[in-house]
Amino acid sequence: MPGEINLDVLLRSMQPVLHPGEYVFCTLAPGQPAPAGLSPVATFREAEGLTLVLPTAQAEKAGLAGVYLCRWLTLNVHSSLEAVGFLARITAHLAAHGISVNPVSAFYHDHLFVPAAQADEVLRLLEELRG
Repeated sequence: MPGEINLDVLLRSMQPVLHPGEYVFCTLAPGQPAPAGLSPVATFREAEGLTLVLPTAQAEKAGLAGVYLCRWLTLNVHSSLEAVGFLARITAHLAAHGISVNPVSAFYHDHLFVPAAQADEVLRLLEELRG
């Protein structure tokens, strides 16, 4: 399995990158087609429907009700999908400071969706974890 698994190396090596813009979570009922022109940054199919994480402007233009106004951060370190405790350490640190986070693990990197108004504080807290 490619990627780093050592928790200390992951924490020291991560380079959080804040993407521009704001995002929201939307849902489509099972079988409901997605409006044309959407470019979600993440999707997930659940029994209740398809979750889309979209730029806020795209959701508004498509007439989709978005919730959880957030910013998207990528943790630029190639973490293994088998790494133990990386996101647990990060989410616990943010939780200790009263910050919600919706993490997503992809093949190369982990991504965090955090409240838009707290994105700068999250960057500061991630720097604390880097040591």
